[in-house]
Amino acid sequence: MMGFFGDANLVVTLSTLLFVALLVYLKVPGKVGAMLDSRADRIRRELDDARRLREEAQTLLASYERKHKEVEAQAAEIVERARNEATRAAEQGKADLKASIARRLKAAEDQIASAEASAMKEVRDRAVTVAIKAAREVIAKKMTDKAGAEWIDASIRDVSAKLH
Repeated sequence: MMGFFGDANLVVTLSTLLFVALLVYLKVPGKVGAMLDSRADRIRRELDDARRLREEAQTLLASYERKHKEVEAQAAEIVERARNEATRAAEQGKADLKASIARRLKAAEDQIASAEASAMKEVRDRAVTVAIKAAREVIAKKMTDKAGAEWIDASIRDVSAKLH
Protein backbone atom coordinates (compact mmCIF):
# COMPACT_ATOMS: atom_id res chain seq x y z
CA MET A 1 0.00 0.00 0.00
CA MET A 2 2.87 2.12 0.34
CA GLY A 3 3.14 2.23 -3.33
CA PHE A 4 -0.26 3.64 -3.61
CA PHE A 5 0.55 6.58 -1.34
CA GLY A 6 4.01 6.81 -2.70
CA ASP A 7 2.90 8.66 -5.77
CA ALA A 8 2.42 12.27 -4.65
CA ASN A 9 0.44 13.23 -7.73
CA LEU A 10 -2.11 10.60 -7.00
CA VAL A 11 -2.42 11.68 -3.39
CA VAL A 12 -2.89 15.30 -4.38
CA THR A 13 -5.49 14.33 -6.97
CA LEU A 14 -7.40 12.16 -4.52
CA SER A 15 -7.20 14.81 -1.84
CA THR A 16 -8.52 17.39 -4.25
CA LEU A 17 -11.37 15.13 -5.34
CA LEU A 18 -12.26 14.36 -1.73
CA PHE A 19 -12.15 18.05 -0.88
CA VAL A 20 -14.39 18.92 -3.83
CA ALA A 21 -16.76 16.07 -2.90
CA LEU A 22 -16.88 17.33 0.66
CA LEU A 23 -17.63 20.84 -0.59
CA VAL A 24 -20.43 19.52 -2.80
CA TYR A 25 -21.77 17.38 0.03
CA LEU A 26 -21.85 20.39 2.35
CA LYS A 27 -23.51 22.38 -0.43
CA VAL A 28 -20.76 25.00 -0.35
CA PRO A 29 -21.07 25.82 -4.07
CA GLY A 30 -24.78 26.58 -3.58
CA LYS A 31 -24.03 28.67 -0.53
CA VAL A 32 -21.20 30.46 -2.32
CA GLY A 33 -23.50 30.94 -5.33
CA ALA A 34 -26.27 32.24 -3.08
CA MET A 35 -23.81 34.50 -1.33
CA LEU A 36 -22.46 35.74 -4.66
CA ASP A 37 -26.03 36.17 -5.96
CA SER A 38 -27.00 38.16 -2.88
CA ARG A 39 -23.85 40.25 -3.23
CA ALA A 40 -24.59 40.76 -6.95
CA ASP A 41 -28.18 41.76 -6.04
CA ARG A 42 -26.91 44.19 -3.42
CA ILE A 43 -24.41 45.66 -5.91
CA ARG A 44 -27.18 45.87 -8.55
CA ARG A 45 -29.45 47.66 -6.04
CA GLU A 46 -26.62 50.01 -5.12
CA LEU A 47 -25.95 50.67 -8.81
CA ASP A 48 -29.68 51.27 -9.39
CA ASP A 49 -29.78 53.59 -6.39
CA ALA A 50 -26.67 55.36 -7.64
CA ARG A 51 -28.21 55.68 -11.14
CA ARG A 52 -31.47 56.98 -9.65
CA LEU A 53 -29.57 59.43 -7.43
CA ARG A 54 -27.53 60.54 -10.44
CA GLU A 55 -30.71 61.12 -12.46
CA GLU A 56 -32.26 63.02 -9.55
CA ALA A 57 -29.09 65.06 -9.22
CA GLN A 58 -29.13 65.82 -12.96
CA THR A 59 -32.81 66.78 -12.74
CA LEU A 60 -32.07 68.97 -9.73
CA LEU A 61 -29.08 70.50 -11.49
CA ALA A 62 -31.17 71.25 -14.57
CA SER A 63 -33.89 72.72 -12.35
CA TYR A 64 -31.38 74.90 -10.50
CA GLU A 65 -29.78 75.98 -13.76
CA ARG A 66 -33.22 76.98 -15.09
CA LYS A 67 -33.97 78.82 -11.87
CA HIS A 68 -30.55 80.47 -12.02
CA LYS A 69 -31.21 81.63 -15.58
CA GLU A 70 -34.66 82.88 -14.54
CA VAL A 71 -33.15 84.75 -11.59
CA GLU A 72 -30.47 86.23 -13.84
CA ALA A 73 -33.15 87.30 -16.32
CA GLN A 74 -35.20 88.82 -13.50
CA ALA A 75 -32.13 90.58 -12.13
CA ALA A 76 -31.32 91.94 -15.58
CA GLU A 77 -34.93 93.09 -15.94
CA ILE A 78 -34.84 94.74 -12.52
CA VAL A 79 -31.56 96.48 -13.38
CA GLU A 80 -33.01 97.64 -16.71
CA ARG A 81 -36.17 98.92 -15.01
CA ALA A 82 -34.08 100.68 -12.37
CA ARG A 83 -31.90 102.21 -15.08
CA ASN A 84 -34.98 103.38 -17.00
CA GLU A 85 -36.56 104.72 -13.81
CA ALA A 86 -33.35 106.56 -12.92
CA THR A 87 -33.20 108.04 -16.43
CA ARG A 88 -36.85 109.03 -16.23
CA ALA A 89 -36.32 110.52 -12.75
CA ALA A 90 -33.27 112.45 -13.99
CA GLU A 91 -35.23 113.79 -16.97
CA GLN A 92 -38.13 114.71 -14.69
CA GLY A 93 -35.67 116.40 -12.32
CA LYS A 94 -34.20 118.39 -15.21
CA ALA A 95 -37.67 119.38 -16.39
CA ASP A 96 -38.68 120.36 -12.85
CA LEU A 97 -35.46 122.34 -12.44
CA LYS A 98 -36.02 124.14 -15.75
CA ALA A 99 -39.61 124.92 -14.75
CA SER A 100 -38.45 126.16 -11.35
CA ILE A 101 -35.77 128.35 -12.94
CA ALA A 102 -38.32 129.69 -15.44
CA ARG A 103 -40.75 130.49 -12.59
CA ARG A 104 -38.02 132.22 -10.61
CA LEU A 105 -36.89 134.20 -13.66
CA LYS A 106 -40.51 135.20 -14.36
CA ALA A 107 -40.97 136.19 -10.71
CA ALA A 108 -37.72 138.20 -10.80
CA GLU A 109 -38.76 139.88 -14.09
CA ASP A 110 -42.19 140.66 -12.64
CA GLN A 111 -40.55 142.04 -9.51
CA ILE A 112 -38.19 144.17 -11.63
CA ALA A 113 -41.09 145.41 -13.77
CA SER A 114 -43.09 146.20 -10.63
CA ALA A 115 -40.10 148.03 -9.13
CA GLU A 116 -39.65 149.98 -12.41
CA ALA A 117 -43.34 150.89 -12.49
CA SER A 118 -43.23 151.88 -8.84
CA ALA A 119 -40.10 153.98 -9.42
CA MET A 120 -41.68 155.65 -12.50
CA LYS A 121 -44.86 156.41 -10.53
CA GLU A 122 -42.80 157.76 -7.67
CA VAL A 123 -40.80 159.96 -10.07
CA ARG A 124 -44.02 161.20 -11.73
CA ASP A 125 -45.69 161.84 -8.38
CA ARG A 126 -42.60 163.68 -7.22
CA ALA A 127 -42.47 165.67 -10.49
CA VAL A 128 -46.17 166.56 -10.16
CA THR A 129 -45.67 167.55 -6.54
CA VAL A 130 -42.66 169.70 -7.46
CA ALA A 131 -44.55 171.23 -10.43
CA ILE A 132 -47.59 172.01 -8.26
CA LYS A 133 -45.39 173.53 -5.60
CA ALA A 134 -43.52 175.59 -8.20
CA ALA A 135 -46.80 176.66 -9.81
CA ARG A 136 -48.18 177.72 -6.43
CA GLU A 137 -45.10 179.72 -5.73
CA VAL A 138 -45.21 181.38 -9.18
CA ILE A 139 -48.93 182.02 -8.93
CA ALA A 140 -48.58 183.29 -5.39
CA LYS A 141 -45.87 185.72 -6.47
CA LYS A 142 -47.59 186.98 -9.62
CA MET A 143 -51.21 186.82 -8.63
CA THR A 144 -52.94 189.76 -7.12
CA ASP A 145 -56.56 189.90 -6.03
CA LYS A 146 -57.69 191.53 -9.26
CA ALA A 147 -55.71 189.10 -11.45
CA GLY A 148 -57.03 186.16 -9.41
CA ALA A 149 -60.63 187.29 -9.90
CA GLU A 150 -60.08 187.72 -13.66
CA TRP A 151 -58.51 184.33 -13.92
CA ILE A 152 -61.41 182.70 -12.03
CA ASP A 153 -63.94 184.49 -14.28
CA ALA A 154 -62.07 183.34 -17.40
CA SER A 155 -62.01 179.77 -16.10
CA ILE A 156 -65.75 179.86 -15.39
CA ARG A 157 -66.44 181.15 -18.92
CA ASP A 158 -64.23 178.43 -20.36
CA VAL A 159 -66.02 175.72 -18.43
CA SER A 160 -69.42 177.22 -19.25
CA ALA A 161 -68.58 177.31 -22.97
CA LYS A 162 -67.40 173.71 -22.94
CA LEU A 163 -70.49 172.51 -21.11
CA HIS A 164 -73.04 174.31 -23.42
